[in-house]
Amino acid sequence: MTTQQTTQDEIPRGYMRKGDGTLVPKSMVSERDLNCDKLVKSLIKTANQVQKPLAAFKKTSMQEIQNFIDDSAANYNAKMGGKKGNITVYSFDGRYKIVRCHAENISFDERLQIAKALVDECITKWAKGSRSEIKVLVQDAFQTDRQGKISTSRILGLKRIKIDDPQWQNAMKAISDSIQVIGTKSYIRFYERIGDSEDYTPISLDIAAL
Repeated sequence: MTTQQTTQDEIPRGYMRKGDGTLVPKSMVSERDLNCDKLVKSLIKTANQVQKPLAAFKKTSMQEIQNFIDDSAANYNAKMGGKKGNITVYSFDGRYKIVRCHAENISFDERLQIAKALVDECITKWAKGSRSEIKVLVQDAFQTDRQGKISTSRILGLKRIKIDDPQWQNAMKAISDSIQVIGTKSYIRFYERIGDSEDYTPISLDIAAL
């Protein structure tokens, strides 16, 4: 029996659909692949069920922390503008702490390419100089990963390099001007003190870290 292509959600009785959409008679699927398919789908179903209360817990925790901040501000007749800023709160005995933080998701517009051109000119100008380490650092910063994305931390790291060259400073200004905030992601993390030390260990809610 030949295989057939399908884009419909419903799979005919006695068939299984491959990743490319091809329908294959179940009788032609090996026992290993049948068992693997059953295992993966069963565990994914459970993972989805576990994810929902975790997502609800995060939402509730974030709101309760914000309510606490608002109540605290009200004691001083102050209003908190927006929800930016990192907050750490401790239990009375100092054994536990909770950290809430907001991280901005940034991107770069076309001016990053202008900055790169200026930096390339600097590297050419320094070709016979003694700044080989900086050249490697700069060239590495503008490299993209397999998804074609540029490392934000590496680009911003260039701005911390103090060089008096006007062209370099102009390039750093172009980097600053190219920064675009495209969203904010909120995090909440829970910690427990390690014995009587000053160090805390995270209470992991990330299944990959357990």
